[in-house]
Amino acid sequence: MRPKLIIVGAAGRMGRRITALAAESKKFDIIGAIEDKNCPQIGGDLEQIGVKISSEFPAKADVVIDFSLPAAFDSTVNYCLGNNCALVLGTTGLSSEQIKKIDEAAKKIPVIQATNMSVGMNLLFELVGQVAKKLGDEYDIEITEAHHRFKKDSPSGSAMTLAERIAAATNKKIPDCLDIGRKGKEAFRKKGTIGMQAVRLGDTVGEHSVMFGTLGETVTISHSAHSRDTFAAGAIRAALWLVGKKTGRYSMADVLGLK
Repeated sequence: MRPKLIIVGAAGRMGRRITALAAESKKFDIIGAIEDKNCPQIGGDLEQIGVKISSEFPAKADVVIDFSLPAAFDSTVNYCLGNNCALVLGTTGLSSEQIKKIDEAAKKIPVIQATNMSVGMNLLFELVGQVAKKLGDEYDIEITEAHHRFKKDSPSGSAMTLAERIAAATNKKIPDCLDIGRKGKEAFRKKGTIGMQAVRLGDTVGEHSVMFGTLGETVTISHSAHSRDTFAAGAIRAALWLVGKKTGRYSMADVLGLK
């Protein structure tokens, strides 16, 4: 029997691609496409899959994929807890209180929460801490990220994950070590900081670079997403993997076998 899937944020850029690819995979029964009650697409069937977009969650599902906004977070988590439903969460810009709620939810249901679900980006997450630790304190660290003009949060969730991985590997403390959007007449680099810069440009899908530089050389590790399908495919892979798992907080590294 195919797992029953609900997609939250179904009318958004990511939601539409997740819906389309999930339908194409024929590995799910899509029983719900959820949006805010004020969404103009309510009642429509954007991807022609026979499921109307609604603000109401349907009957019990096996897994929910949520790529919406932080405002929708509570209703999604509450539904999953109330229905013993697995949760794949790709929403970025969550508050510290919401992150804590994910930790609490993971004591009762299986959860994957990731800022980026592409295979390549998750490999980058695993590598940057190792590189930073090997190169040492003589190398300055800068993270740049570029996204489309409509992206609301900055820095991106993926850029923050990169910074967190580097900080953990080099005994730095987040957010104290971050230098975000450096500016001013005396904006010299502070030793031991992680610089972060955000670009918002046209329809850029997602680009992340981590640069390690010292006097004489620079090492750059980067990832470019060519379409949203790379994230959608990762979310679908995560959902299939998560169904039937024990309660707990999992990562894309678990899904991809990177640990």
